[in-house]
Amino acid sequence: MMIGYTPLRNDTIFAKALDLRDSTINPVPFRSVFAKPKSTVVRTLEVVSMLAPRKFMQRRKKIEVFRDAADEAEQRKWRRMMKEIEEVGSAVSVLSTKNQALPRDLVLGTLVRFKQLKKWSLVSEILEWLQTQPWWDFSEMDFLMLVTAYGKQGDFNKAERVFGDMHKKGYSPSVISHTALMEAYGKGKQYNKAESVFRRMLSSGPEPSALTYQLILKIFVEGNKFKEAEETFETLLDDEKSPLKPDQKMFHMMIYMYRKAGNYEKARKIFGLMRERGVPQSTVTYNSLMSFETNYKEVSKTYDQMQRAGLRPDVVSYALLINAYGKARREEEALAVFEEMLDAGVRPTHKAYNILLDAFAISGMVDQARTVFKSMRRDRCTPDICSYTTMLSAYVNASDMEGAEKFFRRLKQDGFEPNVVTYGTLIKGYAKISNLEKMMEKYEEMQVHGIKANQAIYTAIMDAYGKNKDFGSAVFWFKEMGFCGVPPDRKATNILLSLAKTEAEKEEANLLVGYSSKYSNGQMDNGSFKCADEDDDEDNSNDDDEVE
Repeated sequence: MMIGYTPLRNDTIFAKALDLRDSTINPVPFRSVFAKPKSTVVRTLEVVSMLAPRKFMQRRKKIEVFRDAADEAEQRKWRRMMKEIEEVGSAVSVLSTKNQALPRDLVLGTLVRFKQLKKWSLVSEILEWLQTQPWWDFSEMDFLMLVTAYGKQGDFNKAERVFGDMHKKGYSPSVISHTALMEAYGKGKQYNKAESVFRRMLSSGPEPSALTYQLILKIFVEGNKFKEAEETFETLLDDEKSPLKPDQKMFHMMIYMYRKAGNYEKARKIFGLMRERGVPQSTVTYNSLMSFETNYKEVSKTYDQMQRAGLRPDVVSYALLINAYGKARREEEALAVFEEMLDAGVRPTHKAYNILLDAFAISGMVDQARTVFKSMRRDRCTPDICSYTTMLSAYVNASDMEGAEKFFRRLKQDGFEPNVVTYGTLIKGYAKISNLEKMMEKYEEMQVHGIKANQAIYTAIMDAYGKNKDFGSAVFWFKEMGFCGVPPDRKATNILLSLAKTEAEKEEANLLVGYSSKYSNGQMDNGSFKCADEDDDEDNSNDDDEVE
């Protein structure tokens, strides 16, 4: 039964899924469907009606309004130029063909548009070119935009150069230029240099702005300088010492920091402090807390709190809840949340679709996974390599290796290059059914393509040999990990110990993993190993850092 989760409009979804069209029959309540054990009937009929098209997802022709014919011609000309720049990948090669001074409005409009699109490489390219043009008066504002562009790209060498040029030109020290230089160091992983700029601003000016504090907290967290982040934030909380009050983004960054450090208690404390100090809590705030949790009940509880606070879930909120249900093998709930997201008019992202796809793939529900996969194309979320690999895992988890091989061929026919996760999925599948010949065939194919195996692959091969009573080969693959620069992790060592049956094998395993036979003889809980739980799929991890 679902806990803490209150759907908006889902009573009819599963009535439709169960084909309850007779008006004399009351629709099945949302919760009652999930209170019952999963049945074959529900799963079979669900495929027919799940993820029905929504009107808001359909393409709509944009209606444009222009002042007059001249304005329309000018706008269309500018758009053609912008499209050409994006296609060529270079702004200067397009702009320089004009061989004349360009209208100031055109240049500024182009810069502003690329700035809005966060295409900072094109912004810096245009500004560098303008510096060489005699018809353009390169002003202080241009310098500030250029150093900002370098800061966004993490190009601290060029940011330093522009910063120096501004000093030579006699421009006064600016909080914008200092913050941009600090950001450049941060994005370039020069965390100590970024901190030096910040400390210099504190001691001799210019006085840091709210954006400066937001960025330095982010830099401290990315550089694992948690103590410095805490000290800076504590200063901001001190009304007597602080030049400004911490804002919502700063609180979000601190919640994210404690998530990164694994300190849920302190994250909750920061969450409560926001209320005490009157700092508005947003959907992003609750998303940050939801990303902490691994238990679907706790994620659902936080989601429920967000709704009671009068906040509307966004695509990240839904994705986090879908992911929690999927990992808990509660695919019906995951589907219901996705349907609710569509009903709420929230457009799903690639990641949201991949998470739902994974929810069905984990349980080997091929038909449902295929429906999700097809819906992606319909809704203009073209499947990526992660989508294909996740769909492949659905066949593998259903022990349908013939279907997996067919889909693997389709993956390549559709122009995708299999990666280590793709090959690992097939290797895991053959290991699961003890087809060692095909398992090694895929491993060798992966090697031929220059793809280096990871821990999950080595562990799966080792486990497969061990379970087929070939402890010697299992030992070989355990050693192979170290030889190939992939040291065995705790899971691999636990599996090797569990594979050892005879006294001689146990002694050899103990020596390999660094334990004495006295210590580890039956005293270590080896747990269980399931390759299906390996999280190699980078797109299925929740990396939506809610800090912006």
